[in-house]
Amino acid sequence: MHIGPYQLANNLIVAPMAGVTDKPFRQLCKRFGAGHAVSEMITSDQSLRLTKKTQRRADFEGELAPISVQIAGSDPAQLAEAARYQVENGAQIVDINMGCPAKKVCNKLAGSALLQNEALVGEILESVVKAADVPVTLKTRLGFCNGEENILRVAQMAADAGIAALAIHGRTREDMYNGAARYALIREVKRQSKMPIIANGDIDSPQKAAEVLRETGADAIMIGRAAQGRPWLFREIGHYLATGETLPPPRVEEIRDVLIEHLDGLYSHYGEYSGCRIARKHIAWYTKGLHGGNAFRQAMYKLESTTEQQGATQAFFDRLLQTGERLTYDVEAT
Repeated sequence: MHIGPYQLANNLIVAPMAGVTDKPFRQLCKRFGAGHAVSEMITSDQSLRLTKKTQRRADFEGELAPISVQIAGSDPAQLAEAARYQVENGAQIVDINMGCPAKKVCNKLAGSALLQNEALVGEILESVVKAADVPVTLKTRLGFCNGEENILRVAQMAADAGIAALAIHGRTREDMYNGAARYALIREVKRQSKMPIIANGDIDSPQKAAEVLRETGADAIMIGRAAQGRPWLFREIGHYLATGETLPPPRVEEIRDVLIEHLDGLYSHYGEYSGCRIARKHIAWYTKGLHGGNAFRQAMYKLESTTEQQGATQAFFDRLLQTGERLTYDVEAT
């Protein structure tokens, strides 16, 4: 799998997810076998460029190349300037967000809302490709509304503009994340296009990964929500695609060690106050399905310091290990 001059380690890609795909998460997923990761979206609004949130999102120090930065907005000139700025900041690939279904993004006519205006889509693609002297990729959906899917036309515009790779989530904006992802149109885009095509949506297991690759003919797959609290999913998928064998689930000791490593990264990246609060959702994802996880999470949400939080997490896993638990699911957690 190539994106411009960059050969990726494999065809497993971490999806950009706002509030999730920060540097600690990207680094962890890459360590577990993801061949590439795209940053969470960074606004093209210059007035927000120096905020702490934006600066944290644009922190790529120590990351494995190639560094891919996703930009979001609706003004072609502003997006072009944002692309230039991110390249100066170290971006080796620029990704354009035309897939986010969130109301606060779509209400600004950005993200997947752009799919309602194909002329504007074309202007943005041409402006950003022209402005950036690095490969430009596009993340999008099948369309805005069901029954009005326009991904085939958008894909052609992307190819004409010189987009280096196209990632497609198999839902419309109307779908949000409801129902099952649909892959037939992704397969048709791949059939008609010479661009590398990346399939996204509902890939939550090694078997599903193989099925989507087979069904779409895509060059790569992009994994998002399923990797939350499960960065080892990339290891499992990579092993299955290479051997046809399913790895055993991680032992409790490994889940503990990975979570503690992730917490250390979050605390270092965000600091005491934000680090503690952002870590809560990650702790919840890692412990979902573990015996006693629900009660632990309810208590953990009330903790206000990183020291308390990490201590409670360590104590929870110590209790599990004393009872000899592996990856044990209970009804209350699932």
